[in-house]
Amino acid sequence: MSQERRKFDKEFKLMTVELSQTRENLNELAKELGIRVALIYRWRTEFLDKGRGSFPGHGQPKYTPEEAEIARLKKQLREVEMERDILKKAISIFSRGDGKSTSL
Repeated sequence: MSQERRKFDKEFKLMTVELSQTRENLNELAKELGIRVALIYRWRTEFLDKGRGSFPGHGQPKYTPEEAEIARLKKQLREVEMERDILKKAISIFSRGDGKSTSL
């Protein structure tokens, strides 16, 4: 029998992170809250990386404007590289057919 995955809201995660910064024993805190210690460490790391923008919900990361621009440019680069590769293959196919070769 599989257990249903528990979901924690943003407020609970932020409260846990704040409590973990004031407590010395994270094992006791985890037992009190009914969660694993590894979750506390993961949430603390995410909070340190993203600050108040962490824990956006539904697995969708919140990007800063700079991160969003980088993600957009990476996507555009992948598309352009794919188009280039397709054109290279097309050139090689068409050049074989008429006996002429092109050097790329």
